[in-house]
Amino acid sequence: MSNKDSEPDMKLFWGCFIALITTAFAFITRAFLVNAEPFWPSTFGLDQVQGQELFGAGIWPFAISIIVFSLIIDQIGYRAAMIFSFVCYALYAFLAFQAYGVVTAGGLEGEALKSAQGEAYNLLYWGSVILGLGNGTVEAFINPVVATMFKKDKTKWLNILHAGWPGGLVIGGILTILLGAQAAEDWRILIYLIAIPAIIYLVMLLKAKFPVNERVESGTSYKEMLAEFGAIGALIAGYLIFRQLGMVFGWEDNIVYILTAVATIGYGLYCKSLGRPLLIFMCIIMIPLATTELGTDGAISGLMEEPMKAAGYNGLWVLIYTSAIMMVLRFWFAGPIVSKLGPLGLLATSAVLAIAGLYLLSTASGLTAIFIFATLYGFGKTFFWPTTLGVVSEQCPKGGALTLNAIAGIGMLAVGILGGPVIGKMTEDSIKVSVEEASSAETYKSISNDSTYFLGDYTAVDAKKVGALPEEEQEKVKESIQSGKQGSLASVAIFPVFMLACYLLLVFYFKSKGGYKPVEI
Repeated sequence: MSNKDSEPDMKLFWGCFIALITTAFAFITRAFLVNAEPFWPSTFGLDQVQGQELFGAGIWPFAISIIVFSLIIDQIGYRAAMIFSFVCYALYAFLAFQAYGVVTAGGLEGEALKSAQGEAYNLLYWGSVILGLGNGTVEAFINPVVATMFKKDKTKWLNILHAGWPGGLVIGGILTILLGAQAAEDWRILIYLIAIPAIIYLVMLLKAKFPVNERVESGTSYKEMLAEFGAIGALIAGYLIFRQLGMVFGWEDNIVYILTAVATIGYGLYCKSLGRPLLIFMCIIMIPLATTELGTDGAISGLMEEPMKAAGYNGLWVLIYTSAIMMVLRFWFAGPIVSKLGPLGLLATSAVLAIAGLYLLSTASGLTAIFIFATLYGFGKTFFWPTTLGVVSEQCPKGGALTLNAIAGIGMLAVGILGGPVIGKMTEDSIKVSVEEASSAETYKSISNDSTYFLGDYTAVDAKKVGALPEEEQEKVKESIQSGKQGSLASVAIFPVFMLACYLLLVFYFKSKGGYKPVEI
């Protein structure tokens, strides 16, 4: 084989990169359409709950499809998965346009309009589910393709690949702001935006020669791949998948437990393995990691948006700014940093920066200080996700597409099911302390409700009760609520603290083995 033949096909890499940009375009345009006026809320008469249901409908299928597709992707081929993802984008656009046509038909008013909006909502819901499946399928094929293309440098190139996500958020966010006036007239222009990168990656990858996964090429059997993940991995992923489906379709807890038990036992009996301890350890770390990276974004964006809006800027610039940091660091600096610190050293350093950023943000005041500490946090969270994928791919190559993608799916599911609610509880606890200090325990009691979640009881502020307070007291309470939300970031720092302890354990473990070295098969 000539040297030229052995060189990676960079056209294939850039096709995968643009496919990831497409997922970011789909995410940011849909977030804008669901939450902002005069888009879907006005067109389809959505309330806040319906809007969030639509947004969530595009998230959970992403996480589930990335795991499920990983089980079959070597059988159906990367090209088939790529085409399926494109078909999902096309179907989403078709259903969104159908929904638009249903509610803009002439002469609709009163009950006829409500009925049309209900029909349109169903079209948007299933369109969002299909879009989520498409996004998950993109991740399911690009991760193993790039890991196989760059066997000797996986962490570096997976970081560069995943610069496509923040890169897409930057480009998509800027285009969304620039097209704001036209989109206000006809929001379908934001759907057309997704078509641009989608068609580009389809053309680039349709005739590309996809590599044979290193797991398949080495002769590692399908059963051996499953054994890497093992029964414990199946238990973690299975519980999260069935819990998520249970939340969507209203299943009883017993059904979730029975399905999880059946899937775990069946998986374990077939592969006869509990799973590689290192991989299970990485799966456990992925839960606080995903919570740190994704679960705090909303809180930090909200913290930065208030002074931004007061200064007359679009709040979307906050997301663009933090995404630009991630894009630049992953694309241009991942290689040198990984070379200098090693994957585990990079993860440990990132955890330290995330701890410092969150803690300092919890008490920061003023636009400049907030942006400086948010930048510090942005530096910290940048390398978590792709470097974790790199470590898993380098240390568990026999797991092929399954282990590489399943850990990403576990992270995505864990945020919504476990991490998000825990952060919500931390935030409500911090608000309680803040309101009681600024006003009184009686004031807090008058504006809060008792509630429960999977870890127990908690109290939460009721916005309607706050709105019923006398105007002067209302302003004081709102200020203390905002202060409490910001202060909760100090509690959230416990997640990267736990991660740091885990990474240091791994550093010492590999040091005792002679140093960190990628496993070759």
